[in-house]
Amino acid sequence: MHSAQHISYQCLRGCGPLYNRESDLVCQSCQAQYPVIDGIPRFIQGEDYGESFGFQWRKHYSTQLDSYSGLPISRNRFFSSTKWDTLLDGQKVLEAGSGAGRFTEILLSTGAEVYTFDLSRAVEANHRNNGNNPRLHLFQASIYDIPLPQGSFDKVLCLGVLQHTPDPKQAFFSLVSFVKPGGEIVIDVYKKTISSFFQWKYLLRPILKRCPSKILYRGIRASVAILLPLAIAAGKVFGSLGARLFPISSYPRLGLPYALHKEWSILDTFDMYSPTYDFPQTLRSVRRWLEEAGLQVLHVEFGANGIVARGCKPVH
Repeated sequence: MHSAQHISYQCLRGCGPLYNRESDLVCQSCQAQYPVIDGIPRFIQGEDYGESFGFQWRKHYSTQLDSYSGLPISRNRFFSSTKWDTLLDGQKVLEAGSGAGRFTEILLSTGAEVYTFDLSRAVEANHRNNGNNPRLHLFQASIYDIPLPQGSFDKVLCLGVLQHTPDPKQAFFSLVSFVKPGGEIVIDVYKKTISSFFQWKYLLRPILKRCPSKILYRGIRASVAILLPLAIAAGKVFGSLGARLFPISSYPRLGLPYALHKEWSILDTFDMYSPTYDFPQTLRSVRRWLEEAGLQVLHVEFGANGIVARGCKPVH
C-alpha cells in the first residue's frame, strides 16, 4: 500500500494539504496533526457510531471475500449494482464504508486506483486483506469529513452503508461532492416498505442494539448454531418465506458450504441487530436525492440489498 506521503490528504479544517512528519500527517497551515497508526492515516478519534462494525469486521475479516469463499458473490453484487466495466485502468475510485474490503478486492481487480475508508477500525481488516496492493489508499474517516480534494474522482461507490449513518441524505450529498464532472456515483440503501417493518430486524433491533457487542455476538453465535439448520430446512420446503420465519440471516441460494454459511449467518445477523442507526429509504426519496444533487439519473431500482441508485455528474 502507498505510504501516506504519496496521497494528497487535506486538512479537515479546510486549510490545505497535509505533509508527512514522522508518524503523523500535519497541516502546512494550521499544524493540525493526524496520526498514522499501523500504516493507516486516522482522521477520527474512536469509532463513534461505527463501533459495532469495527467489532464485526475484525471478527469476520475474510468471511465475505470472494477470494476466501471461492464464489463470485461480492463480484456479482458489485457489477450488477454499478454496471461498470470490468477494467477501470487509470480511473480514480472513492469507496465509502469499505468494511473488511469485500468490494475493495473487486475494485482493485479492475485496475483502478482505489481510495477507500471506513469510520470504524474495520480499516484494519481491509488492510489485512488488501494492504499489499500498491493501488490501495486506505484511511479511517467519517463520511461527513473526507480528507481528500473534492471533485477529483471518476467514480464514487457506497454499498451497504448509508442507512447506518445518522443522516443518510447528508452522507450522500457529502459523497457527491467528490465526483468529478462526467463521473459517476453508485449507492445502495435498505428499502422502506410496509412489509419491511415486520421483519425480525425492526422488531428486535430497538432492544438488541443496546447490548454490548461482545455479549450480543455470543448470543447470536449460540442462536445461529441452533436455528440455522431449521432455517435451511424450512427454506427447502417453503422457499424464501420459510427462511424468514427465524430471526437470523440465512442464504440457502448462495451455494455456500455449511461451515461458511454459518459464518455468514452469524456475521449478518449481528449486522442486522447491532447498528446504532438503520434508516431505510423509498425509491422516490432516493431518486429525489439524485435530482436535488443535480445528477443525471442513470437508474434507481430495487437490487440485491434494497435500492440501488446510479447517477452521473453533468459536465458544464
